[in-house]
Amino acid sequence: MTYVVTENCIKCKYTDCVDVCPVDCFHEGPNFLVIDPEECIDCTLCVAECPAEAIFAEDDVPENQKHCIALNAELAPLWPVLVEKKEPLPDADEWNGKAGKLDLLER
Repeated sequence: MTYVVTENCIKCKYTDCVDVCPVDCFHEGPNFLVIDPEECIDCTLCVAECPAEAIFAEDDVPENQKHCIALNAELAPLWPVLVEKKEPLPDADEWNGKAGKLDLLER
């Protein structure tokens, strides 16, 4: 099983999760992070570190976020690997918890 980054990461992009990942499976886009399902080892470390609570085990992804499973798999090969923590987006705290951000995803 892999872990999946869901929509709440969009426009937040906190990277606390990256610091604890032992296999560097996070990939960075302009305003979103994804997990490479081929690299994730199901260690669970990233879940507790995400301030946006946007990371779920694939089997536990909320029904309205299931599309993020395919989205992570699609974007991971296209985006560069992120191996160290960065500052979140400037207005991350304002976007954290807002629903319906998929249309705001920058590829």
